[in-house]
Parts: sequence; C-alpha cells; structure tokens
Amino acid sequence: MDGFLVREETDDNVVILRLNRPKANALSKGLLEELWTYANAMALDPPAAVVLTGSKRIFAAGAEIGEFGGMAVGREMGQYFHWALNALSTLPRVVIAAIEGYALGGGLELALSCDFRVAGEGAKLGQPEIALGIIPGGGGTQRLPRLIGVSRAKEMILGGQAIDSQKALSWGLVDRVVADGEAEAAAVAWATEFARGPLVAQSFAKRAIDSGLSGSLAEGLELEKSFFGQVFGTKDAEIGIKSFFENGPGKARFEGR
Repeated sequence: MDGFLVREETDDNVVILRLNRPKANALSKGLLEELWTYANAMALDPPAAVVLTGSKRIFAAGAEIGEFGGMAVGREMGQYFHWALNALSTLPRVVIAAIEGYALGGGLELALSCDFRVAGEGAKLGQPEIALGIIPGGGGTQRLPRLIGVSRAKEMILGGQAIDSQKALSWGLVDRVVADGEAEAAAVAWATEFARGPLVAQSFAKRAIDSGLSGSLAEGLELEKSFFGQVFGTKDAEIGIKSFFENGPGKARFEGR
C-alpha cells in the first residue's frame, strides 16, 4: 500500500487509523483505496473499536481536486468514495472520528461515515463543494440530513459555509468537543470504553440501527426482533445476565464473544 494511512493498536485492541497525506490529507483515489483495504481486512478480523484521525492541524481537507475531470472521472471518484466510506461505516464495531482543524467536503463525509465524532475546539466542518459548482459525492447529501436534519443539511450543502465546533455540537454533527490537540486522546479513551463492552451485542445493535433507518419502521422492528433472539446465544449475554443477578447492573466483565 502507499502508506497514506498509519495503523496503530492500543493495549485494549483499539485500532487507530491516521491519515498521512501531507499537507492537507486530501482524499485521493489511492488513499480511498487504502482505506477500503483496511476496512475490509478489519471486517474479517474486527478489532475491539476503531479511531480514525488526521494530523494535529487538519483532519482532511476534502477530495483531491487535482484528480477531478469530466463526467466519467467524476463517476469514478464517486465510486471510490462510496466503496471506502461504506466499508468503514459498516464495520461491526464502534468507529470514532477524532477531528482537529478542518474536516471539509470529502473529509467531513469521511467523519460522517463513523459512528461518533470528537472535535477540537478550533475545528471547522463544512461541505464546500457548491463553491466548485458541484455537490457532495461521498454520502454528504444522505448522511448529513439523517444526522442533523434536512434544513441544517441544506444550509451547509447549498450555502457551502463551514461551521465551528460549538455549532456542530449544538446541531448534533459532533458528539463531543475537547481542547485543541486532545481529540485523538479523547476518542481513544471513549473507544476503549466500548472495547471493554459486549462487542457482539454492539455489532447487532449497530446493524439494527443503521439498517433499520434505510427501511420502514415495520422492517426495522423485524430486524431488531431477529437480532434480539440471536444475541441471547452469545457468551457475553450469558455473562451479563449472570453478573446482573450475582453483582447487580453494570459490573459484568465481557469477553467479546
């Protein structure tokens, strides 16, 4: 691989994926292909949780504009985005984006494909594609309104203006705001909490929520019912229920299986 991503792992089996394409971590086809490769490998052998981050100055400035061209090139770039970001979003584990500096365009779409977002106080988030006469192509028109509502998503996408971390927090675009330079550490600490939980149950719950949103309420309820039955066959369910009766709630030590 080209080395656009750096993979690290903590003692708690939390994988840290760091964007490494100076200066702006622009999302080229090569970087997206590498992300797709990593995500598929982690789907086959999942870690306990994942943190995706960039540099201390910038998360990701967006797509690599130098690779833009006509309609055929646009379709190809859009396909790379969808392959990579869909693979990341469907990982059967919690994925947290740690955002410092700018998360713009494809960079914000990358963060949107994660389950949670932690931002430094000075972070700026936006979908500025409209200023180039184009639209978001990595899921922004779909994931953003599902997260913050239709009107706010239209304001960001049609207006093209970036918002600061506090507005992003109030809109639900980010989940936590921390001091600049501390987003990665905060995201890793949060991921570690998930890593010590019942990983199979987390996977079932994540799939039920994400898949349920793409269908009707009735279809989502059927999916939940199916997963609810299946999760009782896990070792963690046995541990959790036994611990509840013996020690009270919230004291189980799960094994992740």
